[in-house]
Amino acid sequence: MQLLKVLARVLEYPTEELQASKDALVAAVLEDPRLPRQNKEQLLRGVEWVCAGDLLDMQENYVAIFDKGRATSLWLFEHVHGESRDRGQAMVDLMEQYRANGLEIDAKELPDYLPLFLEYLSTRPWDEIRNWLEDIHHILGLLGERLYQRESFYHVVMDSLLVLSGRTVNRQELARIVAAEERDDTPEALDKVWEEEMVKFVDDQGSSCSTGGVVGQRRRELEQTQTIHLSDQLMTDATPRQAGRA
Repeated sequence: MQLLKVLARVLEYPTEELQASKDALVAAVLEDPRLPRQNKEQLLRGVEWVCAGDLLDMQENYVAIFDKGRATSLWLFEHVHGESRDRGQAMVDLMEQYRANGLEIDAKELPDYLPLFLEYLSTRPWDEIRNWLEDIHHILGLLGERLYQRESFYHVVMDSLLVLSGRTVNRQELARIVAAEERDDTPEALDKVWEEEMVKFVDDQGSSCSTGGVVGQRRRELEQTQTIHLSDQLMTDATPRQAGRA
């Protein structure tokens, strides 16, 4: 399913290769019969913006949206298990699912990274794709609302995935929940995280910087990562921002 590859690229860190892949991205969106016209139009506006925009601006925007705090994390199991041991087992199970379907592991990334997960789904039958998306629709709904309230284009990707899942969400309820959440990407919130990490570092004589907290989690993800290489790739990397809500 080429559309899932487009959505995966859009969610990855922006690169020059993305800007050179505009025609392939647009063609895949236009050819897919499952996405409604309004969602397609929003997604195409984002692709246009990405391919014509300043790369450094897009990269700065991406980091601000996804690399500060956990609320908009693209690691699925972080929203379900946090830093508990259950997350490790869930990742092992997902990796086994990938391997069982003959995918090669040849680079670095955690298996619950959403763009990677979407690439995997792009190789599966439609019924299986829909079942997987249905299983994570609650995560997609919250992510989409958080991104929408932060005025980020990326909410369009989550909205499109929800449409493909076949599940509806209560937008008003999601808006209420997210509006009541304390932002974790503010300077004050980020400073607090760093302070907590420093305390753990001192208390555990250095061990916590690699075993706990947001900072430790990110280091762990870099040190223990695996990824899946898909042989029939549509294009390289991608990313966008602002658009209206479906």
